[in-house]
Amino acid sequence: MRVEFGVLGPVAAWDRTGEPRSLKGPRHRAVLARLLVARRRVVPVARLVEDLWGAEPPADAVGTVRTFVAGLRRSLEPERAPRTASRLLVTEGPGYALRADPDGVDAWRFERLVGSLAHVPPARAVAVLDDALALWRGPAYADCAGESWARAERSRLTELRLTAVERRAEAQIARGTATEAVPDLDAHVADHPWREDAWQLLALALYRSGRQADALSVLRRARRLLREHLGVDPGPRLARMEEDVLRHAAHLAPGPGGTAAQVWTEATAAYESVVPSRARTRLESTAGLMRDLAVTGGGGLEAARRHRVAAVAAAEQLGDPELTARVIGVYDVPAIWTRCDDPAQADRLVGAAERTLRLLPAGPHDAARARLLATVAVESRGTLPTDGPASGARALQAARQAEHLARRLGDASLLAFALNGLFMQTFETAGLAGRRDAIGTEILSLASRTSLVTYEVLGHLIRLQARCARSDLAGADRHATAADALAERHELPLVSVFTTWYRALRTALTAPLPAAASAYRDAAMTLDGAGMPGLESGLLPLALLCLHVRHDEPFDPGPRCDWGPYEPWARPLLLASEGREDEAVHLLGSVPAPPRDLLYEALWGLLAHTALRVGDHATMRRAHTALAPAAGELAGAGSGVLTLGPVSAYLDALTTALRHS
Repeated sequence: MRVEFGVLGPVAAWDRTGEPRSLKGPRHRAVLARLLVARRRVVPVARLVEDLWGAEPPADAVGTVRTFVAGLRRSLEPERAPRTASRLLVTEGPGYALRADPDGVDAWRFERLVGSLAHVPPARAVAVLDDALALWRGPAYADCAGESWARAERSRLTELRLTAVERRAEAQIARGTATEAVPDLDAHVADHPWREDAWQLLALALYRSGRQADALSVLRRARRLLREHLGVDPGPRLARMEEDVLRHAAHLAPGPGGTAAQVWTEATAAYESVVPSRARTRLESTAGLMRDLAVTGGGGLEAARRHRVAAVAAAEQLGDPELTARVIGVYDVPAIWTRCDDPAQADRLVGAAERTLRLLPAGPHDAARARLLATVAVESRGTLPTDGPASGARALQAARQAEHLARRLGDASLLAFALNGLFMQTFETAGLAGRRDAIGTEILSLASRTSLVTYEVLGHLIRLQARCARSDLAGADRHATAADALAERHELPLVSVFTTWYRALRTALTAPLPAAASAYRDAAMTLDGAGMPGLESGLLPLALLCLHVRHDEPFDPGPRCDWGPYEPWARPLLLASEGREDEAVHLLGSVPAPPRDLLYEALWGLLAHTALRVGDHATMRRAHTALAPAAGELAGAGSGVLTLGPVSAYLDALTTALRHS
């Protein structure tokens, strides 16, 4: 005998013909409702007593509960023979359980329908949601509204219903019937003015119905109500919606069926419905999405960094090192610049990766270990020791370990990531452009064979830098052209930042000073909003200073010039240029060795030039030792953005000055 139960409204029961079962009084209904809330699990008699009467139950409460259960059994299974066990409302252990059919409770059926929309087209989604919403006869557990044990379930079902209403409207808009969605959405926001997603959907439905003015009016009404009722301003999505409506943003237009925007909307809506809000899968998906967002540059790159750190922190809080390893390791975004955009965030990521490496259980986790080690290497860019041997540096050690594991595993994408980490740590000494060129060559070969487009771009950019260091501008041109072509084909806007700066460097090597300075100022404009403060900060004045040094011309940066992280190595030369040579000598005595990164040779070149100018022999000796391995390179050109000219010229001048000291 099949019995169906209803809780989306007053508690009810029906037989297979649809005839209602008599549930007698309110206490009987309360017992039935409490068992339905338990979702087929046993509810002890003591708990039923407490839920029905609170802290002061009557003396015969247990017997009364048994009477209620017996009455429910007679109502739900009237054909059951006397003294035979119930198969529906069963006695088990210390209490009772209602073994309702999995599809025999309207709330459970509603949840199943709403959760079945992962790969459903909009038209079908509307029909499914119509069926789901039709199951509601009133507020969930309507006759148990005051009961504390029903409160959480009532709230959960109510929230799911509101979400279903919004998803139905979203599907109507996606299938091209936005006008049909307007009336229900209008009523929905009137009843629930705090739901910002509903306001956004209503505005979109109005806009796609040709009612731009009404869409703007709705958004302004939402802002007013949120402030008046909750004392808050609209969130960024609602604010952005108003801006998009005002400027007729292209993505708001319905377009032909199956537009990219519609596909995205449907896919994200399906994901929201299918993947539970606290699922570990969401953390991995977030990290993967941030990886794709990072290559868009600008706000996308900044948001990717921010949300990536949050996802890693959330994964660590769950106490699952394997999950944390996946969340950290999936973000294998290629990196070409050797100075961090956000050192504090990088430190947190390195710390999380190191902790996870220690916690990762022994066993088949070598791929995860390699990704964590590569992350340590990439995020520790520019942190090799400034003085003394660098072979013991943790980041360099991590890079080598990651490369070893990746080669043994034979995983192309993992090896590309590991080689990127190795590239970031290939600055133990000056003059290693040849080694970096070999890394770039391998990355390029690997990526082109396995369709790793972003790493193919990385390979071209690494080789561009190495070619510049060795004065091979024709070779650098080929790699710049190839990188630009890939970037245009695959929508990678950040690539043009590096190729534009390369072309400014090329101009600096071949054109008069005014033309070169203009090219650098034009290149600096590509950094506005690019989301790369580690590249942007101080780079233009440093490039112009190097340019003027090469042309033996004075450089006036102006009083408000921001040298960013390069001030310690530029300041002595600026003092000397102002005739303050004693101050320059004093400052040279305390200036640290430059960080071991792409500008290592350039900054040593500035120190060498300044030391020669003021006769500081101690700094001359330090500079000669540091620059000697790069005798065949252009100082700083390995960065692909600036140069001080041939290292050999500085070495010759230093040798001569020291010989005559």
